[in-house]
Amino acid sequence: MTYVVRRTEPGEWRQLRALRLEALLDSPTAFGTSYADTAALADEVWRQQAAQHATSPTSATFIAATEDGRWVGMASSAPPDDVPGHAHIHGVYVAPAHRGEPTALATRLMDVGIRWARDNTDAAWLTLGVHEDNERAQAFYRRLGFTETGKVVPYALDPRKKLYIMGYENFRRAG
Repeated sequence: MTYVVRRTEPGEWRQLRALRLEALLDSPTAFGTSYADTAALADEVWRQQAAQHATSPTSATFIAATEDGRWVGMASSAPPDDVPGHAHIHGVYVAPAHRGEPTALATRLMDVGIRWARDNTDAAWLTLGVHEDNERAQAFYRRLGFTETGKVVPYALDPRKKLYIMGYENFRRAG
């Protein structure tokens, strides 16, 4: 199967909403929001979010789509408001039927997000957060060159759990 990986467009809020809700049902601890809260967002919030991530000079959402246009993966890159000098990869998801090495969609999405952050921000560091129980994601990020930073923050939906902050070692050195 052939996939297209590209940046979202401003009017694609319905597709963005559908894929985010699918991701929250499939992998609820991989994100910092609940399905119920996300499903309750007004259409206008989705329109604004889609427009921002399609046009912002420093943040973007990328999707992977099948030949027939069905969205099956996503990843976003943006500078976090509260951490100067950093860019952050977040919202990484690939639908179960499209995961694994034959498609390498997660790797392609991460490559696009990393390249976007490098080319469109002046951030010195690239980070991401991964749930303490998501060993598969931790291993995947390590294979891409992310390492543990030693920083741990409470998981927003259950502060008894932790998010490990991982950093991309070669963010500014790699081309």
